Amino acid sequence: MAGAADTIAAIATPPGRGGVGIVRVSGPAAATVAGQLLPRLPGPRHAEYLPFLGADGEPLDRGIVLYFPAPHSLTGEHVLELQGHGGPVVLDLVLQRILGLGVRPARPGEFSERAFLNGKLDLAQAEAIADLIDGASQQAARSALRSLEGALSDQVNALAEDLVQLRVHVESAIDFADEDIDLLVPGQIAPRLQALLDRLRTLLRQAEQGSLLREGMTAVIAGRPNVGKSSLLNQLARRESAIVTDLPGTTRDLLREHISLDGLPLHIIDTAGLRETGDVVEQEGVRRAWEAIHSADRLLLLVDDRDGIGPYERQVLERVAGSPPVTVVRNKIDLTGTPPGLSDGALGPEVALCAKTGSGLDGLRRHLEQVMGYHGEGSFTARRRHLDALRRAQILLMETAGRYAVDQAGELLAEDLRQAQHCLGEITGEYTSDELLGQIFATFCIGK
Repeated sequence: MAGAADTIAAIATPPGRGGVGIVRVSGPAAATVAGQLLPRLPGPRHAEYLPFLGADGEPLDRGIVLYFPAPHSLTGEHVLELQGHGGPVVLDLVLQRILGLGVRPARPGEFSERAFLNGKLDLAQAEAIADLIDGASQQAARSALRSLEGALSDQVNALAEDLVQLRVHVESAIDFADEDIDLLVPGQIAPRLQALLDRLRTLLRQAEQGSLLREGMTAVIAGRPNVGKSSLLNQLARRESAIVTDLPGTTRDLLREHISLDGLPLHIIDTAGLRETGDVVEQEGVRRAWEAIHSADRLLLLVDDRDGIGPYERQVLERVAGSPPVTVVRNKIDLTGTPPGLSDGALGPEVALCAKTGSGLDGLRRHLEQVMGYHGEGSFTARRRHLDALRRAQILLMETAGRYAVDQAGELLAEDLRQAQHCLGEITGEYTSDELLGQIFATFCIGK
């Protein structure tokens, strides 16, 4: 990456006031910086309480100093860490003093990026640092820590190693095709391909759980005007987020709330009532509602229990066509006497509730937890790019297994195995691009 030979510095603690503030320096000039900033350089990995000196020799601050010579450091480079007081002014004074010594400011995530480039972390582990910082629940934080410790990477690497061994077997058979020994016996290849597929499916299921912990599920509330969508949003959010009136068409834009279901992130979107209208503003609201529906993970189709599912709701269901999956929510049961709860309706799962009083809301919450597909703590966090890479590898292995059973073409089998290996390597960063690295590390905090 460009600038990797520079020495960089940044404040590594969050903005604001605190008892302790950390300034981190990494690069070949870290020891030189220490020689200008400190009365002496501490021994490797030994903490000393020292003054941080300005250009005039007067102390700017005092604190703990740690020096980690390469390669035994966070980044694999020489690293100097100054742990002083956490006031923004004093931290900026120390940082400006360091930058005045020829050091440049670090980009977001550049310390983690250098750790990856220097082989201290693979890409999945580096991403887990950001996931650990951003973890919205205890489960997410624990799973991110397991990813940082290599839970995802170890499984990916083990699977890739077995795939490589099969690839070596196939390519060796191609190279020695003139010999009398046939190494591409279908009875030997097919079981090994199936074993790889079985392990890949297991890993993909775990990764989907890990992605759920990190990103959560998006559910869109939709239905006719005045059916109670905003009331349901308020009940789920446990606050008055949306305006509720008896007038139809109150909600014209998308309203978003982020809630937690037993530690699982759920993103709820309230939409404009779905109807034909001559109002230009409401038309735009309906257009945005459909856009949100098509990009959601779940549609909560709200109906008035007095009316049930009519022609308009059926038109919505036909237009959705199962993508996203639909849960019918029968609202206003206080007016019909229908008992609250979850049932299997003719069109799929149905939840009966009263958004006005909150009766039946616990049943909807349990249903949402169930459809989110989370069954206990995940072993690691995962990102959508990880899922995409695993799914592409799965498709390649499935296609090559079916094709090889028919034509037994070793060259095509070898190429599919190579591409599947490449997909797995994208997860850990064995195969990647500078553009992807830039996108990933740009989302990190400065100083991380």
